[in-house]
Amino acid sequence: MSFTVSTRVQPGVRGLDPTIYVLGDGAGGSAEVWPALGFNCYRWQVQRDGQTFDLLYQAPDLFDDGRPTRSGIPVLFPFPNRIRDGHFSWQGRDYPLPRNDPAKKNAIHGFACRHPWRVVARGTDHTSAWITGVFRCSLDAPESRSLWPADHELQLTIRLGAGSLRFEAEVHNPDRVELPFGLGYHPYFRMPFTTVTAAEVCRVTVPARSFWKLEEALPTGERLPVDAACDLNKPRRLVDLNLDTVLTDLPPSSAALRERAVLNCGIGPELRVLCGAEFRELVVFTPPHRQAFCVEPYTCPTDAVNLSARGLECGWRLLPPGERWRAIVELRF
Repeated sequence: MSFTVSTRVQPGVRGLDPTIYVLGDGAGGSAEVWPALGFNCYRWQVQRDGQTFDLLYQAPDLFDDGRPTRSGIPVLFPFPNRIRDGHFSWQGRDYPLPRNDPAKKNAIHGFACRHPWRVVARGTDHTSAWITGVFRCSLDAPESRSLWPADHELQLTIRLGAGSLRFEAEVHNPDRVELPFGLGYHPYFRMPFTTVTAAEVCRVTVPARSFWKLEEALPTGERLPVDAACDLNKPRRLVDLNLDTVLTDLPPSSAALRERAVLNCGIGPELRVLCGAEFRELVVFTPPHRQAFCVEPYTCPTDAVNLSARGLECGWRLLPPGERWRAIVELRF
């Protein structure tokens, strides 16, 4: 394969840099990344046997209003999902956050997905094409710097391979104090992948044994065994599911990348979600429009900063000054 990286200008964009980076695999497949929309990879197409598989959902109004969390693969940092009441305390100081979830009650999905990123590298080799972007709060979202205990930087390489899309994250603490954080991705997988397949045949499998009990979309702190509503250990039809659930207690594995979910649309290959051990939770979510299904790898559950303050072990991470932390998620078709 002859991999490529190119740019194009998206017409009709308002208020954001319209430059789109296109990664090509030389065989008709591609991935498109919009740095100005939180470094969102909003399109991934694979060609197999003369057929195009469109794997990511793109909202019809994506370029009209630039909503960053309704299409493609939003990057959730320095926290994924909600923080209760848009408030937490850290080392004796209170931090109020924008209450920007749909109910306008809680903070949601961090800062990185809502701000333009800087492209710092791009390239190709004989197995992949890639683009690397950087988000640093003090530089790229200075109005949000006072909302978090430490400055924070996320460098992300999105790498297109032959039938794969890989997210190589490196979190850096450039501050002189400890950085608390969580990282998540919010893929909207298009269901079905092709126009010749019915949505009724699409299925999902996730080998999770437990879930976090939620009240008004926030964890109570209790974890329960999966029940009939959210047990995905065997393939389940997507049309039968209505979920917004934080799954956990995934099986251990000695592999560097562990298979955490499988999506099957009845024709063509399966789409597999693989994660490093750092990603201990998966949120499964059925958007109201039901044209997509979300399988979201998280390093911690919803409201982890407040769960951690209650003494609950939940994957909330602390990064010392000057240190770096790395983790990988890979999608394979």
